[in-house]
Amino acid sequence: MELTWQGRFCVRMRSREATIVADPFPGDVGPTGRGLTADIVTFSHEEPLPAGALRQLRHATAPSGEEVLVPASLEHAFVLNSPGEFEVRQVLMTGVRTYRGERGSPDGRNVTFVYEIDGIHVCHLGDIGLPPTEDELGEIGSVELLCVPIGGELNATAASELVAQIDPKLVVPLTVGNDPDASAQALERFIHEMGASNLVPQPRFSVTVSTVPGETTVVLLEQRGRS
Repeated sequence: MELTWQGRFCVRMRSREATIVADPFPGDVGPTGRGLTADIVTFSHEEPLPAGALRQLRHATAPSGEEVLVPASLEHAFVLNSPGEFEVRQVLMTGVRTYRGERGSPDGRNVTFVYEIDGIHVCHLGDIGLPPTEDELGEIGSVELLCVPIGGELNATAASELVAQIDPKLVVPLTVGNDPDASAQALERFIHEMGASNLVPQPRFSVTVSTVPGETTVVLLEQRGRS
């Protein structure tokens, strides 16, 4: 399984069977990655659209029946934006209802997705803001690789506490704030909270079942989708 970070919440995962994109965003000048393609697209939450974004987007229908706006290059992908269990192109996926803000509030809803890719369980938290309940943690289950947002609804300390709750072997922080300086500070704080050091960003990360480390390891990725 190969993972790249496109910017903000968006990651791209490639397996032997399929390519998955989580949380693509419409950029100010074009779709995420300018032509980013995938077989499966998942959305954890809605974000405000930048000016002019609608002309870059297409309508797609999720299994829930809801119409979702996707970047034009992803209009033919299978789209998910709701809790539930799904299998598409031999990729097993579980959407878990979690929350950005007040529980039960439509504006506070988030969907955390877990993907089983080449035998690796990858969890993309989305824009989670509240710690998962025991039931939610049970639905998330055992995770080898966790994509955790830094600087959105979660600050660095809350993010590190959430990592401890889920207990993955690999942690990929995603800086999701709009202020580059604040994002850099939040990432530095998170790395400190995780007890990591001397991390070098890499353009992509590949892992197999046999190469999953025995102890929790932080992996830094370069942003690929925006300059």
